[in-house]
Amino acid sequence: MLRVTNLCKSYHTPQGSLEILKNINFSVDQGCFTAVVGESGSGKSTLLQLLGTLDYADSGEIILNDIAIHNLPEHKLAMLRNQHIGFIYQAHHLIPELTAVENIMLPLLIQGIGQKEARSKALNLLQQLKIEERAFHIPAHLSGGEAQRVAVARAMITKPSLILADEPTGNLDESTATTVFNMMYNMCKSENIAVIMVTHSQSFANSCDNIYKLSQHQLSPATLKNT
Repeated sequence: MLRVTNLCKSYHTPQGSLEILKNINFSVDQGCFTAVVGESGSGKSTLLQLLGTLDYADSGEIILNDIAIHNLPEHKLAMLRNQHIGFIYQAHHLIPELTAVENIMLPLLIQGIGQKEARSKALNLLQQLKIEERAFHIPAHLSGGEAQRVAVARAMITKPSLILADEPTGNLDESTATTVFNMMYNMCKSENIAVIMVTHSQSFANSCDNIYKLSQHQLSPATLKNT
């Protein structure tokens, strides 16, 4: 479903070239929940930005559903992001003026789906996430856990092929974080969506199907369960 080959990324600084990622190679199957771990500053978020077409690699290939996304022009990348990729961040990044249900509806409306159908699908997701009673509250009136569940629903509403989650539970207390993680995991399994999640939580990483560690600019399979 996703195949990454020899992905490299550096940034130019006044001190010279700063290498972030070097020859990254891995693949993710549909419905697979994958964790990426590593020290802060190791390049995990940069990797997600490249996979999500929010930044450009210096070299290498990214193939998503047999589409060479590294070769697409910007207008086609925008369509691909809307149709095939969902994003979940540590900060929920909900639109503050919109209610929970409106935030979730937005990706469907961008696709051209009608208001009535989009609202029905959004309300159904809120029900699955057990916060349907908060549907018409704006983000400022939601708890951190509720807002993050809305962000999860927004990422999943289009049933994308791939969800990229950057520390999605990092701002939550342990109990709420576990609830949000379990809901993400269960929903992605039931919808057969591939997930790549950056996390500092060994417990959550151990609960994933695959674990990769990013260190010294390179990505390698990791096993944390016995450490």
